[in-house]
Amino acid sequence: MRKRTEVFLDIFREEPPDYIARLEKEALAAEVPIIRRETRDVLRYFLRTEKPQRVLEVGTAVGYSALFMMECLPADSRITTIEKVEMRLVEARKNFAAYDPEGRIRLSAGEAGQILHDLAQKKESFDFIFLDAAKGQYLSFLPDILALLAPRGILLSDNIFHEGDILESRYAVTRRDRTIHSRMREYLQALTGNEQLETLCLPVGDGITVSKKKEKA
Repeated sequence: MRKRTEVFLDIFREEPPDYIARLEKEALAAEVPIIRRETRDVLRYFLRTEKPQRVLEVGTAVGYSALFMMECLPADSRITTIEKVEMRLVEARKNFAAYDPEGRIRLSAGEAGQILHDLAQKKESFDFIFLDAAKGQYLSFLPDILALLAPRGILLSDNIFHEGDILESRYAVTRRDRTIHSRMREYLQALTGNEQLETLCLPVGDGITVSKKKEKA
């Protein structure tokens, strides 16, 4: 059913720029994890309707999603993206040099937790945050992400189903995945129970949440 739905919706899906389609094909061939097309559609919708000025991405990989977001944003918007894996940093730098000559994307290399904490200490603020990094770390990232998210800002978290594991009982997943299983469920509880946020869980792609930070009282 899911594949039939995807094929059907492809008829109505807006095609990305040629270089984005080429990067997608290359990443899939190299088995580099990138956002799914359904997730890409949701990103496009929120970026175009909300028009955020400052965007933060946690999990650059080869730069595919950052470049896609750049294409959806106003020309004066800026993106900060975080990655720690050296081989992916090499590819991301190459792609940004080729397709972002104006330098709208700033690549921060290092551990996401430390970079998020440093940005929060500097009282940086972002209108839109896209979280697509190590799933077991989402919960530990959350305090700094909330500090960085501007009032009325949007946090979009990807892969909340973790390839369907989160939908299963803890004992139905492999032992090595049980920590991620527990942490992701705790993350979802933390999002939906947080009084600062209005959160929607969507069965799109591998599952996403869309959380909007409320105005300060």
